Amino acid sequence: MLPPFDPWLSSRVAADVAVASHAGADALAARQARRLADLLASAVRGSALYRRLLQGGDPLGLRLDELPILSKSRLMGAFDDWVTDPALRFDALRRFTADRARIADPFLGRYAVWESSGSSGEAGLFVQDARAMAVYDALESLRRPALRPLQRWMNPWSLGERMAFVGATGGHFASTVSIERLRRLNPALAGSISSVSFLQPLDQLVAQLNALAPAVIATYPSAAVLLAEERLAGRLAFAPRELWTGGEELSAAMRGFVRQALGCPVANSYGASEFLSLASECRCGRLHLNSDWAILEPVDERGRAMPAGEAGVTTLLTNLANHVQPLIRYDLGDRVTQHDIACACGSRLPVIEVRGRNDDTLRLGAQQVRLLPLAVSTVLEDDAGLFDFQLVQKGPCELLLRTGLRGKAADASLRRARAALSSFLVQQGAAGVHIHCRSGDAGRRGASGKVQRVIAEPG
Repeated sequence: MLPPFDPWLSSRVAADVAVASHAGADALAARQARRLADLLASAVRGSALYRRLLQGGDPLGLRLDELPILSKSRLMGAFDDWVTDPALRFDALRRFTADRARIADPFLGRYAVWESSGSSGEAGLFVQDARAMAVYDALESLRRPALRPLQRWMNPWSLGERMAFVGATGGHFASTVSIERLRRLNPALAGSISSVSFLQPLDQLVAQLNALAPAVIATYPSAAVLLAEERLAGRLAFAPRELWTGGEELSAAMRGFVRQALGCPVANSYGASEFLSLASECRCGRLHLNSDWAILEPVDERGRAMPAGEAGVTTLLTNLANHVQPLIRYDLGDRVTQHDIACACGSRLPVIEVRGRNDDTLRLGAQQVRLLPLAVSTVLEDDAGLFDFQLVQKGPCELLLRTGLRGKAADASLRRARAALSSFLVQQGAAGVHIHCRSGDAGRRGASGKVQRVIAEPG
């Protein structure tokens, strides 16, 4: 079965995104206001939860900053009342995402579904219809920077170029679902798009990439640094022509190291399971928020708006594209700064700065085996069902795994997690690592405002 895709709708959305990319501030604000009113009307009409929260108010009279702030846990706990299609049920979606053979299959024949990685300590389920997917497709294809303009002009569809995604490939995650969906919708491109798991031992990952020799690699900043190190060591036998990163914080030092080691340009983006394409880099290296389809509100600890140029304690997201699962003033958990500046690239889309996840790459065992933080997190979440955790390296062969959960259920989760992580470490060649567990101990927060989940040994 083909994933959700409406060619006519997609072409209309793409045309609007193309025009808005060069629009002035007033035109962008008008699009945002119109789409917010449509979203609020849809939420009042179709969501029992939002009817209660908004008290049946007139969407035209509702002000965004007067609406309640909602957390992932509250919304997921009221999932069946939250969604606007009564055919969507949380338990059925959970069973669907538990079946890895159904990655990118359309749920009920019309919805794309993925699960979040639980970086905030909580897992989530997100449902998209053809309209939302059309928006994400258009933003991703039309606002991603052209790192090789001449190549893109001569070959806009990248025909013949191999592309590889390096990440978690075995679950219903947004990136995995999106890539498999693209392969199904574009059979001509399917053979040139590959997914490479970062859960396999590093030597096997590098061997697979060497065999593919992709021109474009899409991955996380921590994985990009790892590949750059492998290139300098002579084990990665090729250099990609482009590298796309996202999902974690990319520092200037990381970007410079990767660019020099791989000898290719690097483009960063900002997205989330709740909205795939929140911001893309321009030719000046600044992130521009797609404000015609998404609203971000940096706020302080009391939910008050932060002035331009100052980071909030957290950021609220309003997704203007998804009417099936309305996200209105949703606590995203990231620390975002919105700047009131005119970018030299000419775009009037707002410039933002993001403090994302900044977990550490671990080096364990006598062989100093390198383990990516997202790979470790995936094992603990997928194989052990533990989402509220912090893993701290205490020595070359010693780890502390702690969770804020308490009681017998927490202890059982930690036992499963220790077994899953121990097995993974042995597979990676890091045998003999001792894992100590502690419940009722919440982890410390990093610069992003979220709990730093994987912390390397000091120094």
